[in-house]
Amino acid sequence: MNILLCASQEYDMMLNILYLVALCFIPVFIWSIYTSIKVRMTFKKFDKVNSTKGLPAHIIARQILDSEGLTDVKIGRCAGSLSDHYDPRSNTVVLSDSVYNSSSIAAIGVAAHEVGHAIQHARNYAPIKIRGALVPVLNLSSKLLVPILIINIFLTVFLPVTSNLPMIIYYVLLGVYALNMLFALVTLPCEFNASSRAKDILEDLSILDSDEIKGVSKVLRSAAMTYVASFVLTLVQLARILFIILASKRRD
Repeated sequence: MNILLCASQEYDMMLNILYLVALCFIPVFIWSIYTSIKVRMTFKKFDKVNSTKGLPAHIIARQILDSEGLTDVKIGRCAGSLSDHYDPRSNTVVLSDSVYNSSSIAAIGVAAHEVGHAIQHARNYAPIKIRGALVPVLNLSSKLLVPILIINIFLTVFLPVTSNLPMIIYYVLLGVYALNMLFALVTLPCEFNASSRAKDILEDLSILDSDEIKGVSKVLRSAAMTYVASFVLTLVQLARILFIILASKRRD
């Protein structure tokens, strides 16, 4: 009798924790939306402030790369806004239309940040190498996520309650979210380090003055917070799946 009572108490405790985790998802989700809006608002604000020297972002990106001895790294262009990235496959810093020819504080900060990623690859920065190794696995797991969720709903509705197949799906989901969380975790030092490199180089090469550097810091800080929010959101999702599995074990 005591054993059954303890099992019941453990199950109730797991359910309570699960409810708390589920409740945490709502504010974290709202926060992630806020960070996405905030980064665009901050970029828009400082995109109206031109740098003193008036050089376009792609020229400054080239200067930084050359100063670091990365003359083999190319600079490309892509459509859209804030779609800037570094492509290690083609060894290219790709700047968006809103950044490429702009001489604003925001554009220069974004361009320097992406150059920071190119420097990370050139210097064999460990987190960027780990993140690169995770990309193929993550791409595969992300493609499986939606089908797995659909299959889980289908099996839950049509299979007998005693079937263990839906729980197998939860284990797969746990693995997918764990990979996403690992990727999000490794991404954090990559982004913060790239931003730190960008600000230091812009200051060391006297490309921007101290007040302009402060503007760049605000732009890059708001961008970094989107990655923090993404990590926390993924962590909450992982915890939710984990406690569903644990609660099921206590129930059985």
